[in-house]
Amino acid sequence: MSDPVVREFLLGFWKIHILHHAEEQGVYGQWMLEELQRHGYRLSPGTLYPLLARMARRGWLRATEPKRSRDARVYRITPAGADVLERLRASLAELQHEVGSRPARISRARARTSNSKKPGSHRDSRRR
Repeated sequence: MSDPVVREFLLGFWKIHILHHAEEQGVYGQWMLEELQRHGYRLSPGTLYPLLARMARRGWLRATEPKRSRDARVYRITPAGADVLERLRASLAELQHEVGSRPARISRARARTSNSKKPGSHRDSRRR
């Protein structure tokens, strides 16, 4: 992902997603990559695996060592991770209430830009 602003904000979403699924059933890297992609997030293994390791170092996840070398390392939520997830859920609910309840506002500059692309506008008629 090339946009550092978008990446910075999405990183939090990815972590919440990981904690959520680690609480439900536990996660492993390849499955989590596919799950995040299903939601429109495109991460590389080089982004996800260090993120899982960081979350484990912080005590939010616990990794089980695979019995065989070809088995996946499964990450499950810890009690500390469950506490973090509960706090995040409360914050998300408050944020959803705050952000989701406001009508969408379009800035004047964006409104002018979008109006100029409508059929019949001056800009549109020059292309014909």
